Amino acid sequence: MTNEELQRLVEHISLTSFNKPFVHQARFNPRLRTTGGRYLLQSHHIECNPHQLAVHGKEALVKIIKHELCHYHLHLEGKGYKHRDKDFILLLNQVGGARYCKEITSLKRISTKQYTYKCKTCGTSYKRKRRIDTTKYVCGKCRGKLVLK
Repeated sequence: MTNEELQRLVEHISLTSFNKPFVHQARFNPRLRTTGGRYLLQSHHIECNPHQLAVHGKEALVKIIKHELCHYHLHLEGKGYKHRDKDFILLLNQVGGARYCKEITSLKRISTKQYTYKCKTCGTSYKRKRRIDTTKYVCGKCRGKLVLK
């Protein structure tokens, strides 16, 4: 799907589900990793994650677009457009948008480094992503000295 096709899809969903026109830009942003899409408050544009379309299909993309259009229309009307606002939750339920997008595990960053520290006294192991200074930190159970394994 191209950006032009996405633009037409967003305009169509806005007219059919919200009975209001979408007069700004909709485009794909391949840099999005943890979110399905976003509504930009300053420019009123909508960005969608192309990986959601590739992995979960058009149905998931439509739900994401409805979610972002809820932000869009409520913000322009001056109503509560944030996730916690009652106006947003009600409108999202009415149009059938997704509250959360599905996770894409292939984009998830997995830490390859992992440090294991062991207490000399009690033998308790601690796994950490970052190195720690063993002169400053001690075992949480017995206050014994930690050693990097």
